[in-house]
This record gives sequence, C-alpha cells and structure tokens, in this order.
Amino acid sequence: MAKTQTRYVCQQCGRVSATYMGKCPQCGEFESLVEEVIHQEKVSKKKAVVRGLTGRSEPQPINQVGGDGEDRIHLPIGEFARVLGGGIVPGSIVLVGGDPGIGKSTLMLQMTLKMADTHKVLYVSGEESERQIKMRAVRLSVNGNNPKLPDNLLLVTETNLETIFNHVRQTAPTLLIIDSIQTMYLSEMDSSAGSVSQVRECSSQLRELAKSSGISVFIIGHVTKEGTIAGPRVLEHIVDTVLYLEGDRFQAYRLLRSVKNRFGATAEVGVFEMKETGLTEVTNPSEAFLAERMVNAPGSAIAVTMEGTRPLLVEIQGLTSPTQFGNARRTPNGVDFNRLLLISAVLTRRVGIKLGEQDIFVNVVSGLKVDEPAADLAIAAAIASSWRDVPIRAEAVLIGEVGLAGELRMPSQMKNRLQEAAKLGFKSAIVPKTIRKGNDWPKNIEIIEARSLQNALDAAFIGKVQPKKRKVA
Repeated sequence: MAKTQTRYVCQQCGRVSATYMGKCPQCGEFESLVEEVIHQEKVSKKKAVVRGLTGRSEPQPINQVGGDGEDRIHLPIGEFARVLGGGIVPGSIVLVGGDPGIGKSTLMLQMTLKMADTHKVLYVSGEESERQIKMRAVRLSVNGNNPKLPDNLLLVTETNLETIFNHVRQTAPTLLIIDSIQTMYLSEMDSSAGSVSQVRECSSQLRELAKSSGISVFIIGHVTKEGTIAGPRVLEHIVDTVLYLEGDRFQAYRLLRSVKNRFGATAEVGVFEMKETGLTEVTNPSEAFLAERMVNAPGSAIAVTMEGTRPLLVEIQGLTSPTQFGNARRTPNGVDFNRLLLISAVLTRRVGIKLGEQDIFVNVVSGLKVDEPAADLAIAAAIASSWRDVPIRAEAVLIGEVGLAGELRMPSQMKNRLQEAAKLGFKSAIVPKTIRKGNDWPKNIEIIEARSLQNALDAAFIGKVQPKKRKVA
C-alpha cells in the first residue's frame, strides 16, 4: 500500500517544511507555503530506479572524448542569434522569461515561423489553442492576409508532459517550444501545475530529453513581481541559457538580455522594436535611441554604455527644481538610486553645486536601464547642466566613473566605446586622464582628457574655458 505524506513547499525558494508557517524562514515571503500530498511506494531492494540522461554511464579518458565543436543551427533573426552566441546549439535548453505582455510568445512564434522553413518545429502551448496561435501567426506574417504558413511548424495544445513526450517521439522535431513551463505537469505528482515541485521536475525531464535526443528546447517562463522567474532559482541552474525580455510596456523598444549562457558570452543584448507585425530587429540601436534627441538642450548628456560586447549610446536627461517640501527628492528612472545619491553628494561637496534644496530627476531615454559606473560622468553632467541652465556640447560624449574624491576613473573597453561614438558622428569625447600611455585611440574623434569631475564639466559646457586637449594624429 502507498503511504501518504503531507508537506508544505515554499513557492518562492522551494524550502520544504513539515508544518505550515505563515512566513518562510528561508526567503522571508509571507503566505508562500503550499500544501502538497506525496504518495510513497515501497521499492524492493532488488528493483532500482534508473534516472539520468541515458540510464547508464561509463567513465572514459578525457583524451578519448570527441573535441570537435558541433555546428550551431542557423537562426535567421540576427539579434536573437547574437544573444545566443551565434545560433542554436543542438541539444540545448533555453529559458526565456519576461513580464506578462512584454512579447515572449510573439518572439518565439516569429522564430519558429522562420526556423520551420528548414527544420521541423513542435510548438506546445498550455495557454492558447491551435486556432489562436494560427491567428497570431497570420498577423505576424509579412505576406498579407493569406500567407503560406510552413508545413514543418506543428501546433498542439497540451499540458501533460507525458503526452508531450509521446508527440515528440512521433514527430521527431528539431526544435521544441514549451509555452509555458508553469502550465505543464506530471501526472505522477499530486501537486498542481505551476508549483515548485512540478516546475522543477518538468524542467529536469525536459533537460534529459534535450541532452539525450539532441532536440533544442525553448521554455517560456513567467516572471514574478520581483522580476525573477516564477518558481525556485534552481530552474535557472537546470537550463543552459537564461534570457530575459525587458522593456517598458509603454515604450516600443525591447531588450533581449542574456543572463546565463553556457555556449556564449553573458550579458549580451539584442534590441527589438514592437510593431503591428511583431518584433523587428534594430540593427543600429544607438542611432534609434538618439533619433528624437533635442540638441543643445540643458540637462541632456550622451553616455556610452556596454551591453556585453556591444557599445550603446544613450541619452541621459537631468532636471533640478527647487524643492517645495522639507526634504529634497531624488527620483531616478533607469539608473540606480544609490548611484544617484553618490553623484549628487560629489557634485555638492567637490564641485560646489548646491543641491541640498533641489529636487533631482534623472531619466534614461527610451526606457533603458544603465547599471555600469561608466555613465557616472554623463549623469553628473546632465544634473550640473540643468542646475546651471547651460547646455552640453552636442557633438561630445562623456565616459567615466566618478569617485568620492571627485576624480575620474577609466572604464573598460574604452576603444570600442569611442569607435561607436565616432561611427555615429560625434566629434569629441570627454574621458578620464589615462595613466598608462600608448593607448590606441581611434583617429577620427578628438579625445579630451580630464583628471577631475570639475575639469570634465568645464570641458563639456558650451562657452566655458576648456582644459588642455590632446589631439590624436
């Protein structure tokens, strides 16, 4: 007879407790423990349960293991291929997360429509019917109201993972799309779909399917209000690649960011624009982000940030206004709040700009988020420009990290940043004064070196006395 046992599992961190508690001791979430019933069957000592990728394994010397790199599957969407590291690796499992309505299913359906021209694709949905998916595919097609959809794209609405595996054995696809992992369940488990146990076990079996058969699996995962994939963090450790589709729902641009990638560089980013026909690639995102820039407007500065190996030019806007309350406000949009406090304190103490009675607002245009310290100089210049009501030179970019003593520090990959700025037509760049000589700067942009934040601001403002310039021949 099967023995029944009751346990409580936290839906945020996966902690298992024998009794119910209102607050999880591990992650601190309230009302996150859900009751689960487990049926334990007695297994004889002679009968062993076989788990794993193949059911059997045998150690072998490393010099006998094949070392030839396997060719990636060509992905027609260039921005998507960039984030994955150049294409789809056969037998890989990729997790795609994002906020509701951000465009995860749209992006995956666009990818399958293009991949189905040369490969067989099985699209499994637990949220939409086949008819609804076809309606969306017709809308995303570029061939009008009567498009010719590929025959190699197979649709099925199913949530039982055992049944899905039967479909996979019958169709033998190259790509398998699961939309979404929170709707899948295993009948051998008593917990409901979307619980920690179901999400973890379903993902583990999908990983075993990918590694043993060579099928590339893409899993769509919902994101919680904290911005993480719903379910335990172990879900991100199971998969090979974790991608996040980010962006403001009220903005047109979407960023596909790589957080983890076993087959390529991490922190890569692909830029898309949401249109009526779906997500379209933005091959030159810096030009698109600066298209609506107002030249010679006070409080506007251009920063060059690195997203993985790609430099991006973004406009940072600053605004200061006399406070109407006792305490001045600091309102960042797209930059770190603590970083804004640090820069404001340096401007007040080291530069002499009195911001104690000023409300400060900082905004990164197009809904982007800038986390790296290389944008400190542009943020400080935007705030100072608004306070002095003096515009910053329109043809200059500002790159540098601001220290507590008011000094400027050199960020990494400076050459790539300067080359991107020169390609977009900027004539000069204000950078920290380098200690190591002999840097191979680009020859088509003027380099203005500044030791301190005060020197950089004097060089940036129109009509101000500028420090000594160093022109590169």
